[in-house]
Formats: sequence, structure tokens, C-alpha cells
Amino acid sequence: MSTESRLNLFNFADPKIKTLHITWFAFFLTFVVWFSHAPLMVFIKEAFDLSTAQVKALLILNVALTIPARIVIGILVDKFGPRHVYSGLLISSSFICFGFAMADSYAQLALFRFLLGFVGAGFVIGIRMVGEWFPAKQVGIAEGIYGGWGNFGSAAGAMTLPSLALMFGGDDGWRYALALTGVLTLVYGVFYYFQARNTPKGSTYFKPKKSGGLEVTSKRDFYFYLAINIPMYLALAVLAWKLSPAGVNLFGENAMYGLWISLAVLFVVQTIQIYKVNKENLAHGVPQLEKYKFKQVAILSVAYFVTFGSELAVVSMLPLFFLDTFAGLDPVKAGLLASGFAFMNLVARPTGGWFSDKFGRRKSLMILIGGLSVGYFILAQIDGSWWIPVAVASTMMCSFFVQAGEGAVFAIVPLVKRRMTGQIAGMTGAYGNVGAVTYLTVLSFVDYSTFFLVISGSAIFIFCACWFLEEPKGQIAEVAADGSVHLIDVS
Repeated sequence: MSTESRLNLFNFADPKIKTLHITWFAFFLTFVVWFSHAPLMVFIKEAFDLSTAQVKALLILNVALTIPARIVIGILVDKFGPRHVYSGLLISSSFICFGFAMADSYAQLALFRFLLGFVGAGFVIGIRMVGEWFPAKQVGIAEGIYGGWGNFGSAAGAMTLPSLALMFGGDDGWRYALALTGVLTLVYGVFYYFQARNTPKGSTYFKPKKSGGLEVTSKRDFYFYLAINIPMYLALAVLAWKLSPAGVNLFGENAMYGLWISLAVLFVVQTIQIYKVNKENLAHGVPQLEKYKFKQVAILSVAYFVTFGSELAVVSMLPLFFLDTFAGLDPVKAGLLASGFAFMNLVARPTGGWFSDKFGRRKSLMILIGGLSVGYFILAQIDGSWWIPVAVASTMMCSFFVQAGEGAVFAIVPLVKRRMTGQIAGMTGAYGNVGAVTYLTVLSFVDYSTFFLVISGSAIFIFCACWFLEEPKGQIAEVAADGSVHLIDVS
């Protein structure tokens, strides 16, 4: 690894290394809180005598709010800075966590689990923070470390929370375990506020000229932007359908139709807001120096659709896949075998970022998505005749390409347009959740083999889309509040 891309992660005297560590741990805590219910569901189900449909509803509610939340958080980060927004998210989510821990009815469980979906947007905040602190030659591996080590929070929670619940003992042990995660998040939110800085000393924090939507630089990009928002609304409509009598029956058909109408109205409102943000640009044009191509954002979004989207979907179904495929496995062993998919994040995501720094952004992303397609094609061939270690090794190989691909995506995000990095990260991250909803919906209609083939086939289309991604090079121009123009290296 070249000296300009090597990081000494133990040099805590280096402000950027300190910032990386305190920021990935903030993300780590958001994932602990976001997925804290999953390993404790056996206790929660027994305490409230929940049906299988009610448990499924809680799992769906946990991700429902994350899609719009990542868009909203992206706007807030660009306007107010990651220090304030991360601290605010951690502190506010701790109180929602306390509410879930103290719930005494299913309605309260459902409400607080829905609200906790907002904490899943925490990932977006650190993308902007890390992008501010690291130069282009190091931003890929730094973002990969941030994402990979932060994502490990879900696995860490799964390993520790059941033991904590048993340690506290009694019928309410799970409540104390959940509340403890809230306490940690609250304390760390205050700590982050006092320890973090938005930029290195002497650097400028660039903000969008207007808030409420991405600025685009051409009429074609404006319509492209509107079109790329539609799949997010469709994913939310699908989630509403899954919560209706056609799915887990959390509410009736009338409520589902009401939600669909609300989503349509919200889309119109968002479209109007996007037009207001871009009205001046559309009427008078944008100086050549400030232009960027929205296709970069769109391609990164669909790349995250197939990488993180497939990861979320596969992690949700993999234990059951092993249990149903191999005779003689019990649920505990199946869960342990499947856990390797998520564990790869610690190594794979930073590696994907490093590949991007070292070998080129576009080429690295295409190779990794190509490997992802092959990996899922291999998983589609697994049946009961396979030797289990080979099946697990194939799963780990596939997960490497999946998570390294995620690292490669977010190695590019901070290099598109600095002042809108939060919003670009928000849209890209939201598309990851759209992918999860899409793939899990497909799974509800097909068998496991077809499910893996669908992911593999969709990856081929996205591989072709990445051909049109432009390699970040040279410099991008940003205008400060005083009107001065700053040039930022992206290659």
C-alpha cells in the first residue's frame, strides 16, 4: 500500500484518525440500537404472547422509516454539520429506545420500533464527516473502515444482548438490556458533541445554497432526479401492503389505501420543493466550474441497491435457508453458520474502499459487482447434497464481494459534490433499503434458488450501468458563504 493511502489507525494524536474512530463507534452504536430487538425477540414474544404475524410486523416496521429518514438526515447534515446531527440523533434515539424497553402493549412496541427506524439513517452522517477529514487518496479505505466497523454493531448486539438479558434475570431482563443500549447511546451522544469537529482546523465546511433537495445542474438531470425518487415511494408502498391484511395484518385495507394516498401527496410536495431548490439553476444555468453529472448519483444508488440491499435481504433469510437446506441442523447451528455473512463486513468493506483508492473507482466497483453476481449464482446451486463447509465458504466468498462493493460505492460518494455529500449519501443509502424491500418481496413469491438468481441477474444489469460511471478526476469547485471559490482534489 502506498504511503499516501496508508493509514496508521493507532496514531490517536492524528486528528483525522481520532475523528475516524469516534465516528465509526457512533455508527456502531446506531446499529446496536437499530437491531437490538432481533436477538431479544424470543423474550419479547414470550412477554407479550406475540403471534408470528405480529413479530413479522415489528421486523418490517423496523426498516420502514429508514428510507425517508436517510433522505432527511442527508439534508440536515449538509445544512447543520455532522457533529450536531450525529449528537442529536444519538441522544434522541436513546429516548425512543427507553420507550421501547418500557412498552407495556403491542401498540407501543410497534410505535417505538417504527420510530427507531430513524436511527438507521445514522450511517449517512459519518460519510460526510469522514469525507471532510480524509484526502481523496485515503477516503475509500477510511469510509470502508467507518462502514465496516460500524455495521458490526448489529452482530455485536446479537452476541451480547441475550447474555445481558439473562444476566439481569427475571421477566424484565430484556428490558434492562435494551435500556442499557439507550444509556450508552445517550452518554456517547454528549461525548461526540464535545469531541467531534466538522472539519480539520482551517478548512471550510461547504453548505448547499438551498435546503430541501439536491441541486442539479441541467434540465435533463432535474427530470432524472425526479424519476430516481419514484422507486423509494414504491418501496414504501410495498411496505404498507406488507402490513395490510395481504401481509401481516397490522392494519386494514382502508389504512393501506390511506397510506398510499399520503405517499402520492408527499411525492408531489417533494417534487415542488425540488423545483424550488433548482428554479434559479433551471432558469439561468450553472457556471461550468460548478457543474456535476447527476448520473453519478443515480449509478451509485443502484449499485448500493444490489450490494447493501442484497446483504440486508440475505442476512434476514440465510439462517432459515441453511435450516431448510441441510438436514440435521438445529436453529442455533444454522444461525452460527449464517452469521459469517455479516462478519465479513469488518474486512471486506475496508478492502473494497482500499481497492477503489488503489486501482480506480469505476474499475473496482465493476469488478466487485461482477464478483457479487457470480457469488449469488453459486449460492443458487446449493442444495442438500453439498458439503456444509463448502456451502459456508461459498457464502463467505459471496459476502466478500457484496460488502467490498459497498465499500467501493461509498469511496466515490464524497467525491461527487462536497457540499451535498450528505444528501448524496442519503439517497444512495436509501436505495440500499429499497433493494432490501425489493429482494425480500421477491423472496415471498419464489424459492431460495430463484431468489439468489434474481439478485445475480439484477447485478448484471447494474454492472452494465456502472460502465457509464465517470472516474472522479482533477478537482471539483465549491463556493464558500463569502463567495470565494475553492478547488478540491478528487483524484
